[in-house]
Amino acid sequence: MSRRREPRRLNPDEAELWQRVVEHAVPMHPARAPDAPAPVPQPAAPPKKPVPPPIAPFAIKGSRSEPRVKTDTAPPLSQQVSQGPLAMDHKAFTKMRRGKLPVEGRIDLHGMTLDQAQPTLINYIMGSQAMGKRLVLVITGKGGRKRDRNEWHNGHGALKRQVPHWLRMAPVGAKVLQVSEAHQSHGGSGAYYVYLRRNR
Repeated sequence: MSRRREPRRLNPDEAELWQRVVEHAVPMHPARAPDAPAPVPQPAAPPKKPVPPPIAPFAIKGSRSEPRVKTDTAPPLSQQVSQGPLAMDHKAFTKMRRGKLPVEGRIDLHGMTLDQAQPTLINYIMGSQAMGKRLVLVITGKGGRKRDRNEWHNGHGALKRQVPHWLRMAPVGAKVLQVSEAHQSHGGSGAYYVYLRRNR
C-alpha cells in the first residue's frame, strides 16, 4: 500500500505569482453572489395583432350595356292617378280629364324656385278652398325644353315632380280631393287639375 503524498507548499515567490494569476483570471461559470439581487424578469412582449387579409376589389357583375337605375322611382302622376283609388265622382273625373269642367282659378308657379313655390301654392290652395272653389289649375311648366335655374334649383323639372307631393301633404292634403294632369287645352303635362273638397 503506497503512502499518499501531501501537496507541496508554495514558497513565497510562487504564492505571490499565483495570487496575481487569480486576480486577473475570468471564471468560466461565474456563480451569483449570495447578496446579489435576483434578476428582474422582463415582461413578455405583447403578441402581434394578426394582419387582416386584403379586401378583394369590388366588382359589379354584368355588362356595361345594362340600364342604370333611376334615382326618381316614382311613376308619373298620370300613372299614379290611373292606378290609385279615385276619390271623386267618376263621371266628373272623366269630364275634368277631358277639360270639360270649368276651371275656377289658376296659379302659375313657372319660374319660381322650390322655396318660393311651396308656400305660394299652400296659400293659394287654402284660400281657394275657403272661398268655395272646386277646380283650380296649377301651372308648373313641363321642365323638358330648356334648363331654367329659376324653375329648378336642385335639378331639372323639380316643380313638376314636387307639386303633386306638396298637394298630398299637410296642411293642404286634407283640402284636396283629386289631382290629375291637365288636358292639352289647359297646359297638358305642364299643369295639374286640383279638385278641392267642399268647404264645410
